[in-house]
Amino acid sequence: MLRMAGPGADNGREPSPYVELERAAWAALGQATESPLSPEEITRLRGLGDALDLDEVQQVYLPLSRLLSLYVESAGRLHREQESFLHRPHPPRTPFVIGLAGSVAVGKSTTARVLQQMLAHWPEHPNVALVTTDGFLLPNAELERRGIMHRKGFPESYDRRGLLRFVVDIKSGRDEVLAPRYSHLVYDVVPDDPVVVQRPDIVIVEGLNVLQPARGGPDGRSSLAVSDFFDFSVYVDAATTDIRRWYVERFLRLRETAFRDPASYFAKYASLTEDEAVAEAGRIWDGINGPNLAQNIAPTRSRATLVLRKDTDHSVRYIRVRKL
Repeated sequence: MLRMAGPGADNGREPSPYVELERAAWAALGQATESPLSPEEITRLRGLGDALDLDEVQQVYLPLSRLLSLYVESAGRLHREQESFLHRPHPPRTPFVIGLAGSVAVGKSTTARVLQQMLAHWPEHPNVALVTTDGFLLPNAELERRGIMHRKGFPESYDRRGLLRFVVDIKSGRDEVLAPRYSHLVYDVVPDDPVVVQRPDIVIVEGLNVLQPARGGPDGRSSLAVSDFFDFSVYVDAATTDIRRWYVERFLRLRETAFRDPASYFAKYASLTEDEAVAEAGRIWDGINGPNLAQNIAPTRSRATLVLRKDTDHSVRYIRVRKL
């Protein structure tokens, strides 16, 4: 079934700048192509609670990786045409940058990992780098100094200049670009151990707030935003009630696994009873992640090139694509 995002022009209603495809129609676009990922690879890529299996990869991510590959190929052709028009030598084009946004616990990290692996299987662009914006969070000590530790994940908790500089360096074609590394175990940036990105064909930048627009300066002029340098963007979407439930369920699973590591920042939660853990996860969501989603993340959804809308079981239900 093919439907428009909003009433469609072909049925006498108002036109829309988007096209929406139900899962079955979207899946049909990838039927002629075999999935490059094995069941074992899919298991390794799956995040906590994600409904990622061979069918999800074949029906959702295979067509998406092919569409993205077409965009990359088209950008390469446009690059060559522009260089010819400007009477310049033909240097290698800069990396194709994909921004990937969405809430905590919606599954965007799994989406990013799957896309990285699948895009790397297309021979036109084998070198695909994945960088998460977690590394650009201000160190915990600095967040404490500023009194915003309770707002970790909100836009003001990031080194936005550093993140912008990283993406600008990528799009400038630098041979090597460094990004800070983040440890979810210690819940902080790891000093002196950067992620090294070397001449990739594609870079996926994944994070909560990567689609944020530019902020206005004191003089009223807008500065650059990270999203200004994206060639394509994806927003992973779901109903807020489902995302909250997934967050609580993930918290309970982490309580039984990662939180039991004495080195974990969250080790204090390992001894909670199940009821206490549910209450604590709900408190964290309602006080931090929920407001961040409502105030900062969800409003950027309309800026994405493509939206993956998930159902209550974490599977993708439909895909919305901006028209060209």
